[in-house]
This record gives sequence, C-alpha cells and structure tokens, in this order.
Amino acid sequence: MQNKTLRKLWQQWQPGEPRDSRIAAELPPAPVNLQKFDPAAKPFSANKGKQHDKDTAAQLATELDGLQNIFYADRSFKLLVILQGMDAAGKDGTLRGVFGQMTPLGVRTVGWKAPTEVEKAHDYLWRIHQQMPGAGEVVVFNRSQYEDVLVPVVNGFITPEQQVQRYAQINDFERMLSETGTIVLKFMLHISKDEQRQRLQERLDDPCKHWKFDENDLKVRAQWDDYQQAYEQLLAATHTPWAPWTIVPADSKTHRNLMIATMLREVLGNLDLKYPPGAPAMDKIKVK
Repeated sequence: MQNKTLRKLWQQWQPGEPRDSRIAAELPPAPVNLQKFDPAAKPFSANKGKQHDKDTAAQLATELDGLQNIFYADRSFKLLVILQGMDAAGKDGTLRGVFGQMTPLGVRTVGWKAPTEVEKAHDYLWRIHQQMPGAGEVVVFNRSQYEDVLVPVVNGFITPEQQVQRYAQINDFERMLSETGTIVLKFMLHISKDEQRQRLQERLDDPCKHWKFDENDLKVRAQWDDYQQAYEQLLAATHTPWAPWTIVPADSKTHRNLMIATMLREVLGNLDLKYPPGAPAMDKIKVK
C-alpha cells in the first residue's frame, strides 16, 4: 500500500503484525483481543456527517467499477475478497454497497452455507477451491473456509489439535493462492452484540425481511461469547503477509462500506493495471 497515511490507519485495524506461519512456532499465537476494537468506531470517516460518508462510499463504488473493468481486461491478477462476520454483521449489505455497481462480467459472489452430503464426503477445503477466481476475475465470499474453524470449534466437533491443524492448512492454502496470482483480502465485520440484537429484531418486525431470519440465528446468538473467542483465535493464527485480515467496525453500515471500498480502491489502484493493446489491424477497420 503506497499511501502511507492510509496504510498507518489500516494497520490500526489489523490483528497485529502479519505472521509467517511457515517459520512460526507450532502453537498458535495469543488470541486477538476484540474488545480493543470498537465496533462503533468510524476511523475512515471525514467527520462531515453520515450523508458525506454515504456519498463518498457511492463515489468509491463507481471508481471500483472502473478499476474492475481494467482488472478484467488486464487479466494479470485474480482477486478473492472474504467477508466474514456474525449474523447480521452486514455481509449482504457490503455486497450491495461496495460491489453492487461492478459489471457482472468478471465479478462473482459465493454465499457459503452448511456443507452438503457430497461436500462432506471430501476434505473441507474441496468445495472452497472450486470457487476460486480465474484470471481477471473478482470473487467475493459471503462467509468462507473460516466457518470450518468457527462452527466446529464452538460446538466441539473438532479437537484443539485439529483446530490448530486447520489453521495451518488454511494458511498454506491461501499462500498457494497468493503465489499463483490471487490477491486475498479478508474482512472481519465486527458488530456489537447490541447492534446485532436490533438488526435481528428488525428482521422479525418487518415482513419484507422475514426471509432473512433463521431460528438458528438465536441459537448462535446465545453462543456469542464462544464465537467471539473463536474469532479471536483464528484472527491471530491466520493473519499472514499473503492473506491479511482487516477488522472492520460494522455498527455503522455506511462506514462499513466506506472503509472496505477505500481499502479495495487502494489495493486495485496500486496494481498498475492496463488495458491490453489492440491488434494493429484494428486501426484500419472501418465499421460501415
């Protein structure tokens, strides 16, 4: 990241220094303390009011559309964006607000749910690998492989040893992606428990949002502390130089979009993307 001011601000919302898991000790590092990251903060705001932030985010979304067009035409890179967070943290809203203007050609979203019987018959990364971006493609994950070190950990489906093993496997998987041309950006949408309560209640109160509500959401909410602990562990263990995490304060929907769009614009803008040159013969072609 070339913008030093932005880089410094961005680093304040990362879970420490990226850790090269290949040379680190076998045991994972100390968990991140999520209580040090205020979910109501607005670090990327210009402090000129909500409408200003909303307008800025919309302008950034337009810029990202233009950058994505060049990204697709250039085809030198692949981009995987991971949106991970508790229920109602704003994954769908981010897809609409940040990626909604991008041309469908070259952009794909994947929403992950519980694995099917066919998927469970394979290793847990099998289904993930099939959805990786191709050359020039942007793929956005709504949830991700990190569900496999959240749900099984909270519910005791895997042992602590298997948990550590999965961290290492995911790190190696993402390193392979990075070394073969895929940029991996991971955003943890950090929402407060009270804000989640309000958003879940809105889904119950508004008939148009009933489809978003699942009774299992309440079960997961009752396990809030356990999930926060699982997030703290995975953030520390899988924050690597090739696939860093950014913790995004997500109580404000507008700021959430503003922050993620700002980061994406900076990353794409630093790639020196170019449209490929046309064939010389095209200069002589006249459309009649």
